[in-house]
Amino acid sequence: MAVSDRQAAEGVAPRVVDPRAIWLVLGAATSVQFGAAMAATLFDQLGPGGTVWLRLMFAAAILLALWRPRLSGRSARELALVGAFGVSLAVMNTGFYEALDRIPLGIAVTIEFIGPLTLAVALSRRRLDAVWLVLAAGGIVLLARGSTGGLDGVGVLFAVIAGAAWAVYILLSARTGRTWGSGTGLAVAMAVGAVLVAPLGVVDGGGDLLHPALLVQGLAVAILSSAIPYSLELEALRRIPAGVFGVMMSLEPGIAALAGFLVLGQDLVPREIVGIACVVIASAGAARTARRPTVVD
Repeated sequence: MAVSDRQAAEGVAPRVVDPRAIWLVLGAATSVQFGAAMAATLFDQLGPGGTVWLRLMFAAAILLALWRPRLSGRSARELALVGAFGVSLAVMNTGFYEALDRIPLGIAVTIEFIGPLTLAVALSRRRLDAVWLVLAAGGIVLLARGSTGGLDGVGVLFAVIAGAAWAVYILLSARTGRTWGSGTGLAVAMAVGAVLVAPLGVVDGGGDLLHPALLVQGLAVAILSSAIPYSLELEALRRIPAGVFGVMMSLEPGIAALAGFLVLGQDLVPREIVGIACVVIASAGAARTARRPTVVD
């Protein structure tokens, strides 16, 4: 889910599609979603709060070691920007894990995708974008009616919150990438997010946070959800146009549904599959036709 900061850091995306980039993007999306599925297996012991804290903490440690950012010499405005970026990270990841604790992975990711989809449509303002919004809305309706007994309302709300935070994250990540350069801003923001989530993580996880086996699994989640996709996406963005990249990333709800089925045994009824497909098509269409956001410093 961390893309725009890397686009900003790399500058103008290439115009020629490198076939190897296709596999890099698919690998990144698969890593993220199977990382989320693995995270869900920790909820019984650590709860969503404890799990997301371990993910952010380990991810922050990896990124800080990789980029070694310096805070000295930074203006108050730059520090406030990266702080807000960290808040969006904390809300996005916490909201997603809380949703994942209540509704299937594929559905949670699909609902969350409405955030960046709405942002893309709002920034583009083309007539065709209304079609994407209607299609996505229809997909959400199918999801809401497709589950036996209906979806958990609190879980849906958390997914919506995560999606809104994702949209904010996209805007802030672009500005942070331009201001801080490379991945230094993301590393600091990840550390801020880990600090903010720490109280919830301690309350949810308690003494189990010190269990060696759970710590190893938490590290694996951080690697699958942050370190691996970050590296793969960074390489992909050097080889593939941003528009193509956005279309391919729109496959994530479908990959999430597959991960939920294989890892968590979460079945989907046909109506839910159609609903996910609607959102995937809408997201891909919006990513293909929407204008890139203008970053105001």
